[in-house]
Amino acid sequence: MYRLNVTRLRAIAAQHGDKTPYSVATTTGIAVSSAYRIFREESQLDLISALRIADAYDLDIRTLMDRVPDEEEQTAEAVA
Repeated sequence: MYRLNVTRLRAIAAQHGDKTPYSVATTTGIAVSSAYRIFREESQLDLISALRIADAYDLDIRTLMDRVPDEEEQTAEAVA
């Protein structure tokens, strides 16, 4: 499973002059309401939004994401 690294997104956006969720939304084309929810860590990116952000900031999409174990992996490790 992958999860957006919001801290990394904030830093990358700031390097491009986008310091608010509104400016990130304007630059990337994602919905303003989505940008605010993402920055408050109330929701995760959908694939289209992740691709828009990666494209706008000329990034590999994996730059924005961190791999985190999902529940099935954690359960399998606990049983083993």
